[in-house]
Amino acid sequence: METTKFDIADYLDSKEMIAEYLNTVLEEGNNADVINAIGHIAKAIGMTKIAQETGLSRSSLYKPLSDGAKPQFGTIMKVLKAIGGQVQVNPISA
Repeated sequence: METTKFDIADYLDSKEMIAEYLNTVLEEGNNADVINAIGHIAKAIGMTKIAQETGLSRSSLYKPLSDGAKPQFGTIMKVLKAIGGQVQVNPISA
């Protein structure tokens, strides 16, 4: 029996799944987890499409979305917009 490496990007096949995944990571993860999740989503949608929508080159997207990267906030916002997301702040209930 042959096994394959698990890749979350293979399962991010709808806007609802992408939103659920990213919201879970935002709630439970740290900065690195969020950056990795955005990278997984970009990969699932397609780096070429994300590059076209952000105005960045494909190669310039891989570095800020890679493991251990510390991308600029502007880059993250461009990618979030390209993947169909938005940032929304809600008050934390006491």
